[in-house]
Amino acid sequence: MPRGGLPDRWLDYRSVGQRLDGTRFIAFKVPLKQALNRPLSPSDAFGPWDLMEKLRLDHQELGLIIDLTYTTRYYTLQDMPNWLLLVKIFTRGHEIPSDTTILSFKRTVRRFLRENANNDKLIGVHCTHGLNRTGYLICRYLIDVDGMDPEHAIHLFNSSRGHDIERENYLNDLQCGPRRSNRGIDEYEAEPQRGGATHRPRDAAPDSYDREDRRAPGGDSWDYRSSSRGLSHRPHHRPPNDTPRPDSRYRPQQIHSQPRYHQQTRAPPPPRRRTPPPPSRQWRGPPRREESWFRPDQPDPRWRQGQQPRPASRYVPRWSDQSNMD
Repeated sequence: MPRGGLPDRWLDYRSVGQRLDGTRFIAFKVPLKQALNRPLSPSDAFGPWDLMEKLRLDHQELGLIIDLTYTTRYYTLQDMPNWLLLVKIFTRGHEIPSDTTILSFKRTVRRFLRENANNDKLIGVHCTHGLNRTGYLICRYLIDVDGMDPEHAIHLFNSSRGHDIERENYLNDLQCGPRRSNRGIDEYEAEPQRGGATHRPRDAAPDSYDREDRRAPGGDSWDYRSSSRGLSHRPHHRPPNDTPRPDSRYRPQQIHSQPRYHQQTRAPPPPRRRTPPPPSRQWRGPPRREESWFRPDQPDPRWRQGQQPRPASRYVPRWSDQSNMD
């Protein structure tokens, strides 16, 4: 299965089953986030909000989702409605869940039933396909806690889900395996987490899918006429032309001496030439002394602090008496 794609054989199973008679359980396959549902048709897409809609049509209300998948890439808390509670129990596939995993599942179900005894909210359980791991743990709860016959529990799940449990090791453990202990079932596990979505999104966020999905639909993804953003978006390499183009068969051929676009609208500027300064600016006065570089009210810079000022040289003509004394 390629990373980031649909789960293997995910489309082969029904999205949601029916409520198990006499229980609060309902099984379904894993709902996918919007980015994974994007390449699917509307009839095949199944996300958290599609799950809510299907249950609403059946006059059912979901209160808790127990996720048994061994990954977190199918959806996040931000994809779930904010009135739903979610519990994540990492469960490996193709193998019998451990006693710790079974006890965590029992504690989660027992706590929800205790806190929602005055309503009829359902407990939704799913793995990847909502069949093998989901069916095993639901049947394990019905056998160990409710005391249901194993054959009746398996038949009840298969008829409600619409698919039969496929793993032989799961069926053998349910039918012939020992019952698991319920010691510590009334203790609390980790707190359920609440979803973060307040409304159904119209589309996925721009950063939730890859770059190929951002390309405009149609044949030429670089043509602004095939983009869903319309004529208001023009790429920089296309000229703006919103007028309808006549048929080229009835248009006389035109010969352009210059390129059709980017025509020259004015004469080029003259070459730059050096202009000598005016006579009044040609001589700026004698050079200033070194001490005049700094204002007297400002301290000397650091590189000059601690240095003795250099004595100014005095001009002495060569013909003077002092020059002869050297």
